[in-house]
Amino acid sequence: MNIRHWVRPEVLDMAGYQPGEQPDAARPFIKLNTNENPFNPPPAVLQAWADALDFGRLRLYPEPSARPVREAAAAAYGIDAAQILVGNGSDDLLTILLRTFVAPGECVAVPEPTYSLYHSLAQLQGGRFVGVPWDQAWQLPVAGLLASAPKLLIIARPNAPTGHAVPLPLVAELCQRTTGVVVLDEAYVDFADDNGLALLRDHANLILIRTFSKSMAMAGLRIGLAFGPVALLEQMHKVRDSYNVNRLSQVAAVAALEHLADYQPFLQTIRHERQALTVALRQRGFEVLDSQANFVLARVPPGHGGGRWWLETLRAAGILVRYFGNDPSLVDHLRITIGRPEEMVRLLEEVDRVLHG
Repeated sequence: MNIRHWVRPEVLDMAGYQPGEQPDAARPFIKLNTNENPFNPPPAVLQAWADALDFGRLRLYPEPSARPVREAAAAAYGIDAAQILVGNGSDDLLTILLRTFVAPGECVAVPEPTYSLYHSLAQLQGGRFVGVPWDQAWQLPVAGLLASAPKLLIIARPNAPTGHAVPLPLVAELCQRTTGVVVLDEAYVDFADDNGLALLRDHANLILIRTFSKSMAMAGLRIGLAFGPVALLEQMHKVRDSYNVNRLSQVAAVAALEHLADYQPFLQTIRHERQALTVALRQRGFEVLDSQANFVLARVPPGHGGGRWWLETLRAAGILVRYFGNDPSLVDHLRITIGRPEEMVRLLEEVDRVLHG
């Protein structure tokens, strides 16, 4: 059977995004591989969600534009509801962005390494993907990104898998110097020192996207937000799927947005554990980048096996981390999600057993 007769060339040529392992419940793992929040949503959020559930209405379609979520987000972030679009996770928003702004053959530029889904979505859209290596010390390669005259530029801030956050003035410079649309992917911004919302006032070609999968502890509900100029979001609404955010997710999103302050103790704990893990791994011979996300990127010590060996060794001990073996620049690195304090203790115990065993 020759499937090339039926399948689009773009699909045949793409490798497809490979998500982190999601194990079943048969064996318990310490799960530090997919940057999920280790804590449940605050009790006030869970209670508000439970109180708002109306199973008799599940037979009805949800509000098409997720208006209650947009209004709650507008109140929470001080922005007009017309400047907000809601997606089925931020990955849905990325798909909408590609559909809206990138015609076949047009350029999508990103600094690399970064979130690999950008590449897959650009291929699927028929776009021309250009990955530009980061400058020294992980600085934003502004000139390299502009050289390809991209229609869409995507900057993850903080970046995955490195965890570093480029200075906001450089993002503003990129907006000023490009004729394309700039997307600031702020999936991990609640763990960082600052955010780019204020840049929207001065740049008509900037769109920010966020997710509830990380800081909000709702990865299973698939909720994302886009912030941007009304004129651009009106076009994005045209290409999003009808009823793209289900009723239960909308209820949960509103509850979370109305209780943002209740998340702060969890976020502070994650920031504290991130710093403690960074110090502890460096003391054990790992090279660890300073991170503003809920994970760290660590280069394994020389002489104790490579990245894949550490991945498999930790998995055998019941600890899942992330390894990016397809990227030559990351073959000796592990990305480690920040878990609960007791999970970080267990991780370091296993690291010590490997180093001294």
